[in-house]
Amino acid sequence: MPPTHVFADETKEKGFVVTTGALSARDLATARRTMRGLIMPRQRRIHFTKESDARRKEVLDAIDQLGPEITIYDASTLPRRRQREACLSAIVADLADAGAQLLVLETDDSVLERDKRLLYQQVRELGCADRLQYHHLRAHQEPLLMIPDAVSWCWHRGGHWRVRIEAMNPTVRRVTNPG
Repeated sequence: MPPTHVFADETKEKGFVVTTGALSARDLATARRTMRGLIMPRQRRIHFTKESDARRKEVLDAIDQLGPEITIYDASTLPRRRQREACLSAIVADLADAGAQLLVLETDDSVLERDKRLLYQQVRELGCADRLQYHHLRAHQEPLLMIPDAVSWCWHRGGHWRVRIEAMNPTVRRVTNPG
């Protein structure tokens, strides 16, 4: 089985959800080309909240064709200060079990140092420091971060947008352990 790369982004409105999209390493070049091809002239990246419904549908069609394995980590029931930590801990545990090779998180400068400390600790505690790498990148640096951004937005928005994501058969994990 080829190595898996996982891309993660969160939404903090009305709770806290982190979405991951996992792709086989052998599919990354095609997936990046596909997602970059959706960026319009004078756009640095696609940010789902700023797109029209027609563009959102176009992006979702492309994501659906790529077929990433989607997981939604929902820590909305936890105290706000523990939500991110709990989700990241659950993600690292799942990726360690799955033998994933790389986790890419969208950079949030306000929590970057805390994320790095937590991830450093988690990969060592779970014995996967030698095989699971992690990076924080800006959305314009990694086009595949559009996948979790779009899925998180749709999931949070609900209605027909959530139905569209449900058709992609995501795994939904309710994160109740505070980390």
